[in-house]
Amino acid sequence: MTKKTKIFGAVLFGVTLHGFSQQIDSTNVQQLDEVVITDSRFALKRENSGKTVIKITSDDIQRNQGKTVSELINTKSGIEINGSRSVQGQNLGYFVRGGNNRQVLILIDGIQVNDPSLVSNDFDLRLLDLNTIESIEIIKGAASTLYGNAAATAVINITTKKPSEETLSGNFLSVIGTNQSQDDSGNSINSFRNNVAISGTADKLKYLAGFGNHYAGGLSAADGQNAESDPFSRFNTNLKLGYAFNKALSLTVFGSYDKFKTDIDGYPPPSFSLADTDDKYSSEQGRVALAPKFEYQNGVLQINAAFTKIHRETISSFSTINDANSFVVDVFNKYIIDDTFYTIVGLNYGDYKAEYNKEENYTTTDPYLNLVYVSDFGLNINAGTRLNNHSAYGSHLVYSVNPSYKIDLNKGYAKVFGSYATSFIAPNLSQLYGFFGPNPDLQPEENITLEGGLEYNSKQGLKMSGLFFNRNEKNTIIYTSQYENASGEATVQGLEFEFEVDIIKDLSINANYTFTEVKDAVRLRVPKHKANLNLGYDFSKNTYASASFQYVGSRSDLDFSTFQNIDLKSFTLFDVYFSHRFLNNKLKAFVSVTNLLNEDYIEILGFTTRGRNFNLGLNIYL
Repeated sequence: MTKKTKIFGAVLFGVTLHGFSQQIDSTNVQQLDEVVITDSRFALKRENSGKTVIKITSDDIQRNQGKTVSELINTKSGIEINGSRSVQGQNLGYFVRGGNNRQVLILIDGIQVNDPSLVSNDFDLRLLDLNTIESIEIIKGAASTLYGNAAATAVINITTKKPSEETLSGNFLSVIGTNQSQDDSGNSINSFRNNVAISGTADKLKYLAGFGNHYAGGLSAADGQNAESDPFSRFNTNLKLGYAFNKALSLTVFGSYDKFKTDIDGYPPPSFSLADTDDKYSSEQGRVALAPKFEYQNGVLQINAAFTKIHRETISSFSTINDANSFVVDVFNKYIIDDTFYTIVGLNYGDYKAEYNKEENYTTTDPYLNLVYVSDFGLNINAGTRLNNHSAYGSHLVYSVNPSYKIDLNKGYAKVFGSYATSFIAPNLSQLYGFFGPNPDLQPEENITLEGGLEYNSKQGLKMSGLFFNRNEKNTIIYTSQYENASGEATVQGLEFEFEVDIIKDLSINANYTFTEVKDAVRLRVPKHKANLNLGYDFSKNTYASASFQYVGSRSDLDFSTFQNIDLKSFTLFDVYFSHRFLNNKLKAFVSVTNLLNEDYIEILGFTTRGRNFNLGLNIYL
């Protein structure tokens, strides 16, 4: 054990011992019933949900300022966001339960967002600013009946910040920091983030306007001595307007424009080996959305509609320009029958276009039905079906059954749950008609997901859960010399455990562990073992500190110079965060250190990984 580790261990032990010396007062830590929405689209108590929905609250986001969206999500069980520890411009891999990007669906304010010109038809989280987000809910496992194509391993539902109830309020954030590798100890300031948001309520009108920018330099994408810096630059603008015509009818209008550009390193001919090149990449998306809602007795009729225009450009030995757009409309009616039956009937339509040698497109028209039954004797059932109607692949029926049974205990409950669900993932336009290895003869991928688990919640600060998952993949889309369907079926299975303790005054403990096993297939960069631990301590109502640990087990990656898989060693990261509020909570200052022990490790073979880095931030609330 190094001297640094011993010193920090002594400090951490002192803080923990101080926390345990406080009086345990269960009446003060009793928690309110947690509400989850994404797995059913209804605001249900967690005890009546058959899923282990992960909820990242506004408080969680406030206590992780200075991080990116992908870094925060990457601390949750079952999830590995590969590339989040590298340079800011690094491509991100969404490896949820051993899957990949095409199996993850992302929603922003309840609206599906994706880029039909991307290889995986996904949404690029690098476009988002964490400081514009109010909360995040994550359903792991298949959710295709409610959300459609691609919702096979996870749905990430991102809710942007809500307007203030005050007539006028402002939020101003500025963060500076280092951006260096493990070999660099210069501690130069190379990272800058700013965010401004103005919001308020004027009679029946609610409004919010925001702007943010992020610059990070000082690091090269390709690992190597004397490699040039590959800077990353992003800016975000967003507008949200809400108007209540009366108690029943309201309308929300969204608008956003997000753009980033970054220098990248690539694989130039003739060697096709990773090199420190002058390549560049940029991506921009503009989106407008309408969400009218009509509420009536026991029910809500809602429409979510959005148009997105996308432009991406790569400047390299294989330069490309991608122009695409999508139009999505989701119309659904929610109805509650005597607080026992919750029903949803909906129709989802999507029109997706992308420009290659010519414009290519496809449409989807999916009717769906979902039913939630909440009994008064502990049994709960969430079941649904959806008919995927794809303009190129015809009709495919998907369905899910998700029962759970709750046993009330003294000031808490225990719950057993399970689910069986099918998913349909159509090939995307890039795989069918794109610039690299297209194959118009691809067949849709089909998944069957089975899971079961237990959850215990004391409602007084102790929550534990564990589950087993198994996913069978048929027609998995892979890349060899072109995109093609795998000849055999693949199975991914694993275990997830989550543990939360908040029974000691001012001290909270959150931990999770994931075991992932892939059978009859090879999945690069997916760790078999991964664990996270977070300790948070409130020194006072204005002062907070936390320490976070992350362990990522060994995994394999492809060496493009030999086309052989290489085993990457496991690593452990240690982060700390400290914040203090001043002037009646109008001003907050915070500091964070990531990779405190300056661990030397490889996240992606051949690419630079960030070492110890510091962030210093100031947040003003008016």
